[in-house]
Amino acid sequence: MHPARDTEPGGDLPTPQQPAATTAASPGSASASRSATAHPASSTSAASGGSGAQPAATVPVAQAEAAAAMPPEAPPDQHLRTRAQHEKTTQALLQDLNSEFALKDLGELHYFLGIEVKKNRGGIILSQEKYIADILKKAGMEVQKSSAVAMERGRGKIITKKPSNDKITLEQFVSTMAPLIDMEKEAEISLSMSSGAVRCLDSAQRKGSTILNLKCVDAQTGLMGKSLLEFQSNKGDVLPPHKFGTHDVVVLRPNKSDLGSPPLGQGVVYRIKDSSITVAFDDIPEEGLNSPLRLEKVANEVTYRRLKETLIQLSKGVQKGPASDLVPVLFGERIPTVSKKDVKFTPVNKNLDHSQKDAISKALSSKDLFLLHGPPGTGKTTTVVEIILQEVKRGSKILACAASNIAVDNIVERLVPHRVKLVRVGHPARLLPQVLDSALDAQVLRGDNSALANDIRKEMKALNGKLLKAKDRNTKRDIRRELKTLSKEERKRQQLAVTDVLKNADVVLTTLTGALTKKLENFSFDLVIIDEAAQALEIACWIALLKGPRCILAGDHLQLPPTIQSIEAEKKGLGRTLFERLADLYGDDVTSMLTVQYRMHEHIMNWSSEELYHGKIKAHASVAAHTLHELEGVKKTASTEPTLILIDIAGCDMEEKKDEEDSTLNEGEASVAIAHAKRLVESGVQAVNIGIITPYAAQVVLLKMLRGKEDKLKDMEISTVDGFQGREKEAIIISMVRSNSKNEVGFLSDRRRMNVAVTRARRQCCIICDTETVSGDKFLKRLIEYFEKHGEYLSASEYGTE
Repeated sequence: MHPARDTEPGGDLPTPQQPAATTAASPGSASASRSATAHPASSTSAASGGSGAQPAATVPVAQAEAAAAMPPEAPPDQHLRTRAQHEKTTQALLQDLNSEFALKDLGELHYFLGIEVKKNRGGIILSQEKYIADILKKAGMEVQKSSAVAMERGRGKIITKKPSNDKITLEQFVSTMAPLIDMEKEAEISLSMSSGAVRCLDSAQRKGSTILNLKCVDAQTGLMGKSLLEFQSNKGDVLPPHKFGTHDVVVLRPNKSDLGSPPLGQGVVYRIKDSSITVAFDDIPEEGLNSPLRLEKVANEVTYRRLKETLIQLSKGVQKGPASDLVPVLFGERIPTVSKKDVKFTPVNKNLDHSQKDAISKALSSKDLFLLHGPPGTGKTTTVVEIILQEVKRGSKILACAASNIAVDNIVERLVPHRVKLVRVGHPARLLPQVLDSALDAQVLRGDNSALANDIRKEMKALNGKLLKAKDRNTKRDIRRELKTLSKEERKRQQLAVTDVLKNADVVLTTLTGALTKKLENFSFDLVIIDEAAQALEIACWIALLKGPRCILAGDHLQLPPTIQSIEAEKKGLGRTLFERLADLYGDDVTSMLTVQYRMHEHIMNWSSEELYHGKIKAHASVAAHTLHELEGVKKTASTEPTLILIDIAGCDMEEKKDEEDSTLNEGEASVAIAHAKRLVESGVQAVNIGIITPYAAQVVLLKMLRGKEDKLKDMEISTVDGFQGREKEAIIISMVRSNSKNEVGFLSDRRRMNVAVTRARRQCCIICDTETVSGDKFLKRLIEYFEKHGEYLSASEYGTE
């Protein structure tokens, strides 16, 4: 996993597919008096995305006669405000925006063009800063002349949308993705032990692709026949820094065996703790477990093979498949359709808010495509579960997928109490223990055909015993013939058992790549739902999408994108998600955004809402004002009372450093983070309710080492931003790490990562940073200013030597 890289100023602005423009009022309103007046640039545009010294781009709303009365060009340091004076003119402008440019309201004008829009009794005011032309250029806009505006003074200009460059055909998609998947595969291999670049074991451990000097401390049988082996360091202490994650494919080898030597076994990481790692194997290795061991992370060949298979399937055409009507919609060749009548429903969950109900109604009305945009804490999974329950009531057979196993299991957990007929497809080691009863393997074992298969296996075992004792050639031949017949029957019974379970299920749940398992090969579905769609590669989504005529994608493209190892592949488009592409292509026509959040104190939420969601997110009353000291057993202290805390390390001699792998760390900042966590625990906050987030792997290692010295903090979680996506803690401490004289912030400026980091907090968010360094980035400067204005400002020196 590589950190997200910096983006160019303004480069992350949306690039909408709908035509977007500002235009003159309609001829019917030409008689209305309108004027345009230049004013000093006293306010900042809400969508400021760059600071180039481009001349001001003007936005007329007047006809030729009003444009002719415009004053001379405003100086570069001013912006133009154009006023529509009467309500008739206001309505005419809105009609033109809608009919000519497919913009439904003034909010969309702001969203697409970055233009500040105000509406009052006098009409509409549109304002732009001097660098708006640069923003428009980045958003794919150009300035064109129009006969509707007098151009003789050089002032009248109409901004229109260029023909979309983002629209892509099926053929272009296949040809573009094929080499990018190969690039990504090679990048993952280069990070694993199978890479020729790893020339010694010590180097491999430093890179995090192997863990040396392990001993097997426990062996259990579980997970439907899988063997669980737990490994610890020979010294019994914390494992060295590594890049292993749950569900990764690993191989086990003797510690001193050569690179590439035959492994003792291959398995899947089941559980990771600071001092141990548990791996699920099909069988316990027969020998070698008593000697020192090592685990090596290897590239998952199956995933890439399935992605390539899906590309091949797409390239052959899908005119006759289940998704034959859906594919043209997803490539912009056919307009999405909805039911003519609004679909009304009786909620299963009686606690849904108005935005959730509205989204569910639109989802049920969609005939091919719907996007559910779920900002942090707004109950996206709750909404997805209600959609599934409503579709089951309508008789739909549903395939529900997500990019990660944990996201799939979260849906399973919430569906189980409703007694839905469901089945979870996937490797048992990749499933949460609480959903194993819903697993395909478990349900197959409970089926009649599986019982018959077991009887056949017992019969085969008895025949094998006879075969060993038999001496007559003819007798042996007859036994072998019978064994062959029984073997065929046993496989047939097992396949029937699997088919029976899948046929009887109303909802089949699996990861996106798991949807290509042979067990689902001949199944199609009425509806495909993809959660975490904004974190999934588009080609991975197509594995599931090809199995149905209708789809619902849920996600948030303003949170973490897919994890991509290849920088080149990401730059060339592998990281562009289907969710984001379709949101740009169709916008509000197919999208509903949830607007009530149930996690954060409103002071934590407001920054994210204003910065990324146009101020549309509101805190539910149950969380809007909740604080740490309201938790049971927590005292009201200087540490627990504030909702926002900014701890400044500027001037405290706490500069960043680099470790051996060139990852950045900050020892002083780490000490301050641990000190603040200790203060919280001493005030009664349970360590399990505190999380420390930092973007740098080296800082994670350092913080865990410091935590190991504080017994009272042993249950406190420390992770990168990626490790906290989709989760929350009562108190979050963010260690930004960067502190240097050049004001370099690296990927801290990625607004998606910072959005995730801040919005993990429920009752308190504490940022520790060098304000001088991070304020060199405009996005981070606004964050720091927000915390200074609405929170408690402290110097790191106030934590002394705690």
